[in-house]
Amino acid sequence: MTTLRIAVVTAGLSQPSSTRLLGERLATATEKALQANGSTARLEFVDLREHAQDLANNLITGFPAGSLRAAIEKVTGADALIAVTPIFNASYSGLFKTFFDVLEKDSLAGIPVLIGATGGSARHSLALEHALRPMFAYLHASVVPTSVYAATEDWGSSGAGGPGLVDRIDRAATELADILDRRPAVRPVDPFDDPIPFAQLLADQRA
Repeated sequence: MTTLRIAVVTAGLSQPSSTRLLGERLATATEKALQANGSTARLEFVDLREHAQDLANNLITGFPAGSLRAAIEKVTGADALIAVTPIFNASYSGLFKTFFDVLEKDSLAGIPVLIGATGGSARHSLALEHALRPMFAYLHASVVPTSVYAATEDWGSSGAGGPGLVDRIDRAATELADILDRRPAVRPVDPFDDPIPFAQLLADQRA
């Protein structure tokens, strides 16, 4: 049975956060869909709220601090990504954008991504298509067809989510699981992962 690493990036600012809740729902649904395909998932959550100061420092210095570096490695080393942001002023949050701004070029190339967002009303739902989807396309990620937006009204009085939201979550999760099931994960090869021993380099020079 194949175990796939799925990074779940959420940019909620409050605790508890509806953005984190949507990320959890999408992750659980994806895990369930993968199990139906004969695979298992290892979910790794990255709450950007915890890295806000380090992200600002990274923009200035060009280097991520230890905890932020670990979060970045979770994302760039994953087989798939679930990315969820609150919508502010008809677009993704600054915190969400900053995280993806500090990633190395092509570090998300080829990775399947499920995008989601939360907001106060349904009128902000198109931000997924005019802001998030183009950003991930620019990063050469492979975004699944269904994006998931959850307005306050979608959660219902119980906070469990109405049938419309549940259906969208399940559809998007199934699309992500099917992409992962159809092809092996292809990640960029780091040339420093398996360096040529120094003694061999010397021998080659002498020869």
